[in-house]
Amino acid sequence: VFRKKTCCDAAQTHPALLSIRRLALTGEASEECLHLWELLECSICDPRVGVQPGPPLICTSFCDRVFQACSNAYFSMDAKTQVLAPCGVNDFVCGRASEWASNGTELCLAAGFRVEQSVGMHGGIEEVSCYGGKASLDSIADSWGASRSEKPHKTGNSGLLEDFQQWLQDMPFNERVSWAVGGLVLTAGLLFISSKRKSHNQRQKLAAIQRAARRLEVKMNPTPTSSQGNRKGNRR
Repeated sequence: VFRKKTCCDAAQTHPALLSIRRLALTGEASEECLHLWELLECSICDPRVGVQPGPPLICTSFCDRVFQACSNAYFSMDAKTQVLAPCGVNDFVCGRASEWASNGTELCLAAGFRVEQSVGMHGGIEEVSCYGGKASLDSIADSWGASRSEKPHKTGNSGLLEDFQQWLQDMPFNERVSWAVGGLVLTAGLLFISSKRKSHNQRQKLAAIQRAARRLEVKMNPTPTSSQGNRKGNRR
């Protein structure tokens, strides 16, 4: 989300990615819930809020938006960390967000975040120091707009390749090893199939050449006709 304006690496982004994936696969979340939860998970990488000590400080209004969008999505409480997270395939006890919390503040606190309780002096606007307020979301939108204008338009396979390479760079080392081993096995299988196809084609070509050679031999050495055989018999 924050592109080049953050110090985050795979140590921070990978857990956030897993959380969003669980919410999409087994949490039965809506599209709006997925979008807002992604922004919430990415708060750790905010160049203003993420560098503060302790968990990221989230604006109350943003927590309320997340709760409203994700109230019907399924979450579970991690037994070790006691933090509320999207329900996974191995979780035994899962419930809707509305069953774990009654409002946005409770949801953000249960998910391991801090919540900005105070409001500013100007018309009840929340302080700029928290994440998810108007100023914070505007900066995210500006970051996206700047990154898209800086990068040339990627088309076709080149864009997909660059995205895949970036995804691999952000992946933990042990998972990259697993992907590499899987890629080697797949490549070996493709090479084996390719060699089998080549040998099959070569056998077909050889058989065709042999058939053509036999036809040519027949044309060059025709068999004796029946009349020739009769004449030879009369001579005897």
